[in-house]
Amino acid sequence: MASAPGALPLLGHTLAFAHKPLEFISGLPAHGDLVRVKLGPLTVHVVCHPDLVHRVLTEDRVFDKGGPVFEKLREVGGDGVISCPAQAHRRQRRLVQPAFHRARMPGYAGVMAEEITALTDEWRHGQVLDVPATMYQLTTAVTTRCLFTPGKQDTAGLPELYDSIDAVTRGINRRAMLPVPMADKLPTPGNRRYERARSHLTRVTETLIAGHRAKGLDQGDLLSVLLAPQDDASPGLTDAEIHAQVINFLMAGVETTAGLLSWAWHLVGTHPAVRDRLQAEVDSVLGGRPAQHADLPALELTGRVLTEALRLYPPAWLLTRSMTTGAELGGHHLPAGATIMFSAYQVHRRASVYPDPERFDPDRWRDTRKPPPGTLLPFGGGPRKCIGDTFATVEATLALATIAARWQLDPVPGPRVHPARRITLIPDKLTMRLSERGAA
Repeated sequence: MASAPGALPLLGHTLAFAHKPLEFISGLPAHGDLVRVKLGPLTVHVVCHPDLVHRVLTEDRVFDKGGPVFEKLREVGGDGVISCPAQAHRRQRRLVQPAFHRARMPGYAGVMAEEITALTDEWRHGQVLDVPATMYQLTTAVTTRCLFTPGKQDTAGLPELYDSIDAVTRGINRRAMLPVPMADKLPTPGNRRYERARSHLTRVTETLIAGHRAKGLDQGDLLSVLLAPQDDASPGLTDAEIHAQVINFLMAGVETTAGLLSWAWHLVGTHPAVRDRLQAEVDSVLGGRPAQHADLPALELTGRVLTEALRLYPPAWLLTRSMTTGAELGGHHLPAGATIMFSAYQVHRRASVYPDPERFDPDRWRDTRKPPPGTLLPFGGGPRKCIGDTFATVEATLALATIAARWQLDPVPGPRVHPARRITLIPDKLTMRLSERGAA
């Protein structure tokens, strides 16, 4: 097995990885399908070939959730359905799955439409938007209402909530990319901000659970499903597991979809021909009204734009696994406890799978055949594929279509837009100017 070049004494590849993680990961396939990387004292085996990535995703009891990313996620979210080991996953997923049943999606879509309309009603022609922050605001409101509070909630606490989620994800990123345990204990501003945010998420979670338990009714949301009594033969979730699910879905439901929508606006705004076609589609399908769940099949180009944005900028771009037993992978024997890493960002940009891979081309998805296994991973794959993939897709489609029907977002001259250095791909800085369509 080849080792990545450029390792430094003691530090290994830590500096190169932390400084330019996307470039570092994207350069590894040139050295083989499985490449050894040193991050300080930790040896990581980076899987670069789609066939091997597919095997890692499907054999979840051998390649279990673990490694730096999930170890740090568990510090905040515990063992929820997203982060728990394989031995606990099947039971938890069965208990959580009813909250994401297709029958619930029209109800969720109605809440999503309300929040999209409430957000955009405050916009003004000529206003300059901080796009990631605005999309964060939207997805925080949607996630908390659909999954935890079905009524029209008081939004006074939402800014503090999404600030906390942002601080926690930044902290997880820093700890996962620089796996030096003692560094987490230093009283740095970043560490203090992380601990305050983690405490705030814990308080919010406890408040949400207590409020639902006090009402004692099925309110049609995720928490109602989590708190539903089970029979003796099928015990429900423990208090610790319920707490973990809430934090897992708060974190997963806010930042990933905010990142997807931010990249979609950037890509549409910098490709006027696609923007014009998108506007023509939403004008034809919506006729000036907000998008509804029933409109989704007709919003074909809207869906392709989002799929292409997910290909170019997959939210969960870097994931890790820990091997529970020794096994062969790519012609090499790896021992139990070995750390595996793979990147959807790297796999999605393979020229052998996606011709001209750097080009934004929604029409590459006109072919409705599924891409080869292991080559399109915005929601992971195998038994651990994201449980909320349909929820996120519905939310993003409704938001992109509804906003595009009324507003045009144009790039503001400035530095080149690039991804922030964190475990989810979100633009570091992206400002765009609002133009109300027809206002001129």
